[in-house]
Order: sequence, then structure tokens, then C-alpha cells
Amino acid sequence: MRLTQSLLSPVGKMTKLYSNLPESYIKRAMEKGKVGWKTPRAVQYQPKEIKKKHYRFTMNRPWTDEFARQNQVSRKKVYVKPIPKWSYFRGDMVEVLVGKDKGKQGTVSQVIEERNWVVVEGLNAHYRLVGKTAQYPGTMIASEAPLLVDDHVALLDPADNKPCTIEWRYNESGERVRVSTRSGRIIPTPTQAEETYDYKTAATYRESERDTKEDDLTIISFKPQLSTFEMDVAESMGIELGPPPSETHWY
Repeated sequence: MRLTQSLLSPVGKMTKLYSNLPESYIKRAMEKGKVGWKTPRAVQYQPKEIKKKHYRFTMNRPWTDEFARQNQVSRKKVYVKPIPKWSYFRGDMVEVLVGKDKGKQGTVSQVIEERNWVVVEGLNAHYRLVGKTAQYPGTMIASEAPLLVDDHVALLDPADNKPCTIEWRYNESGERVRVSTRSGRIIPTPTQAEETYDYKTAATYRESERDTKEDDLTIISFKPQLSTFEMDVAESMGIELGPPPSETHWY
């Protein structure tokens, strides 16, 4: 069991879970080298650097260099509708409700919760010309554009393979599952949602020497005491301290 896995939530934020990166690293990667404003060479009445607090999320993940380059310039703020219960995972079968591929069904290959996006494999694609030079005409490749989960896609009901709305409920064993509101059938979470860069499923992962052991995580290494840091050091080194210094007050 990796320490990074224990720091991540098992449900939700599947884009971060797929990358096996803790929240602290992602935050550092987003803030690295991104300065929103600097004062000129003059008296520094303001802090020298003010880092950006709002980022424009794109198809590139926050820890990549492409994301840093896209956020170097200021862009119009994008308002994203909050979704309290995320219901789409990698491997889900969905139907496209808008665009040229309306009515077609496909598999969700990527999830970007920061923008309420999902990418459906092979659908809603546009073609781009890459590799064009003076000697080579280039190659046309298909690039899949993201779709909003609000009204661009819908999950398929296992009963009839038609789009449906879902609700989160609890089954007999107390597990939280997705249920179709039309037929009452359970829409199981695909096994592809558990896949990360380290394993296909969590059950098939084998620990290595570099992994943090589960027993090490349960060790209580901190013992609170009614003493200061200096007192703990003196006690561990056998130093006898004199009477505590008297209180001083600054006016």
C-alpha cells in the first residue's frame, strides 16, 4: 500500500487518483514559477511576487509543463457548475446528446472534474494537422474534444442500453452505488476506474521495497508532553536545567 494512495480519496477526483499524485505535490506544481504580478524596480510597498490563486484548467493536467505555459497569460475566467456527487468514471458507457455524434455511444477514456469534462473514446473528435514541414505535408490526426457531463452525455441504463438519469443509493450490503431512476437497475462502477499508473486494479497490486508498509502508518510516533522542545532535548541528553526564567513583557 503506497503512502500516496492513502492520501487520496477513493471516490471522486479520479484524474488525480489515476496519476497517483498527492494533493500537496499538485499544489506545488501549479504554483511553481507562476507569478501573477510583480512590482517594478522601485520601493517595494507590496510583496515582490503575488502568485495566482485561480487557474484555468484544460485538457493538460496541472502538474505538466503544458499546463504551466497555458497559465502564463491571463484568460477570461471560466465558471464551472459545482457537482456535489460525481457520477462519471473511466470505463463508463455513455451516449452523446449533442453535436455531430449525437446518438452515438462510447466509453469514457478520461475524466477532468475541474471543468466537468469527460472524453469519450472516438467521439466528438476534430482533426488536426501535425508535423508539416517544407518537405513533408504533415499528418491529420483525430483529437477528441471534451464533453460536459451536465447536458452533453448521459449514462446508459443496463436494462435497455438507453440514456438515463441516476441516483446514488445504498444496496443491501451498505455499499454506495449508482441506480437508474427509470428501471431501478444498478450501474456498476467499471474496473477501469481503479486503474492507475501502478496497477490495473488495487487487488492485483504487489508491494515493493519502496512502498510504505501498512504497519508503519499505524505506529504512533508522537507522544505529547507538557514540556517545551528545549526541555525534551535536555532530558534526552541528561542535562539538568535550572529554574524556569521569569516572564518578560515588552511594551
